Amino acid sequence: MSAPNVDVSQNGNIRTIDSLFTVAEFDESDFSRLLDRPRPLNMERQRSFDERSLNELSIGMSPPPPSRTAEYSCRINDHLENMFSPGRRSGYNTPRSHMGFEPHPMVAEAWEALRRSLVHFRGLPVGTIAALDNSDEKLNYDQVFVRDFVPSALAFLMNGEPEIVRNFLLKTLRLQSWEKKIDRFQLGEGVMPASFKVLHDPIRNSETLIADFGESAIGRVAPVDSGFWWIILLRAYTKSTGDTSLAELPECQKGMRLILSLCLSEGFDTFPTLLCADGCCMIDRRMGVYGYPIEIQALFFMALRCALVLLKQDVEGKEVVERIVKRLHALSYHMRSYFWLDLKQLNDIYRYKTEEYSHTAVNKFNVIPDSLPDWVFDFMPIRGGYFIGNVSPARMDFRWFCLGNCIAILSSLATPEQSTAIMDLIESRWEELVGEMPLKVCYPALESHDWRIVTGSDPKNTRWSYHNGGSWPVLLWLLTAACIKTGRPQIARRAIELAETRLLKDNWPEYYDGTLGRFIGKQARKSQTWSIAGYLVAKMMLEDPSHLGMISLEEDKQMKPVLRRSNSWTF
Repeated sequence: MSAPNVDVSQNGNIRTIDSLFTVAEFDESDFSRLLDRPRPLNMERQRSFDERSLNELSIGMSPPPPSRTAEYSCRINDHLENMFSPGRRSGYNTPRSHMGFEPHPMVAEAWEALRRSLVHFRGLPVGTIAALDNSDEKLNYDQVFVRDFVPSALAFLMNGEPEIVRNFLLKTLRLQSWEKKIDRFQLGEGVMPASFKVLHDPIRNSETLIADFGESAIGRVAPVDSGFWWIILLRAYTKSTGDTSLAELPECQKGMRLILSLCLSEGFDTFPTLLCADGCCMIDRRMGVYGYPIEIQALFFMALRCALVLLKQDVEGKEVVERIVKRLHALSYHMRSYFWLDLKQLNDIYRYKTEEYSHTAVNKFNVIPDSLPDWVFDFMPIRGGYFIGNVSPARMDFRWFCLGNCIAILSSLATPEQSTAIMDLIESRWEELVGEMPLKVCYPALESHDWRIVTGSDPKNTRWSYHNGGSWPVLLWLLTAACIKTGRPQIARRAIELAETRLLKDNWPEYYDGTLGRFIGKQARKSQTWSIAGYLVAKMMLEDPSHLGMISLEEDKQMKPVLRRSNSWTF
């Protein structure tokens, strides 16, 4: 397969000269009006526009009483709401911060690298390229990925540069309306692209957007997470700028409804979790994450909560909001009850009886105790816990997945007690989860027979490499956000200082290999944009914790569960 060439001009524009995909002309005439500059900000909107309780949006229910003082050890989010200023610049585009903070020498280098990765379409910045790697085999690293752009978008928002984020949101929204086919099968109308690129025709002097909805991806899997990240980023943009006009556009309202209609449709599922194929998220290769993976469930939960406050209460939006509220209550109960693992629950599973047939069954999923892996008994600390990787009939994937657990904290899918336990686990198992380079995408690695069966002997996902226990610097921003929310910034600071010893010197690798993350990944791209952006976002959040507000959601006390397990199967 031939790889497209990338031309990077002096002003940072990135144009593709040829393409792997079929070229479809892109008529922007009816959509260009949406790229106007945002309306002047209403600076009086200091309070969060998303502070409504789920029950306020439920039919026939009165608003709850004023929110009580929360129980978190830090509980900084209420304070952040008051100190958050829309559009505030972090000053990281200069050698010295405007607030007097002296940044690490890497920061200026990181900003230069991030700006070199900008992709322009018809004169406007619309995203950042996945990697500015000079290797011959570019594959799809020359494209703008929805999930990859999120940390870049947050960096620009934190630095007071929202225009590129607005442009990105509108361009990907326009791509959503394209007809999407893989072979002869048509995808759902609401599917968002995994990535897109800009095709430049030097003869006609024209530019065209080319999107990939999974038809060109390795494994031909559509990205389930793209739509969730899009909604989460739209909320982050709205929160950061105070500009609600973008989310209120009929096109954005329709886009959200289309995404959610794919996820909220009723079928044969007996669980409120979302059934997925393997490789439909950040782990985009065969890794045994099919079924109900924690990453998708946590992103699903967060996207539902973001959509809840972005959708208008009009005729079309009201019905969707009602369905969201019902799903959130069921999903939060299910995840907190059945995906959560701590020492007590591990011991309970160890003692499970099987073949229980009744509504009062304790082992509802008929998990076989002998299927418990040996490593989990040593991995589980006395204090600590985490959301396991997957739960389905007769199957529990006990692996730790970083992204899903961090998003669970940020979205408040995890209760305050569970969030504290997750951070306790990270501290207790620092050597295993962080090592010499943050942060393990999953733990532990699949080896030997398990690796051959689960991955199909994937040569890229060998043990402690890539998605199979590799260390990914991009996860630094998620860890930092989770640390700040739980009042543990010292954990984030320690991880950032560890990354600063290697990242720039190693030219911002995509991932690291080995049990400790000591070696640059054997197939890792250099100048990986989300490694750069993840570092910048982590640094900016530590400097100004109010930035957390754009990516964090406070716990809704109406969803606070009774932590003991119910014998009833109803949700």
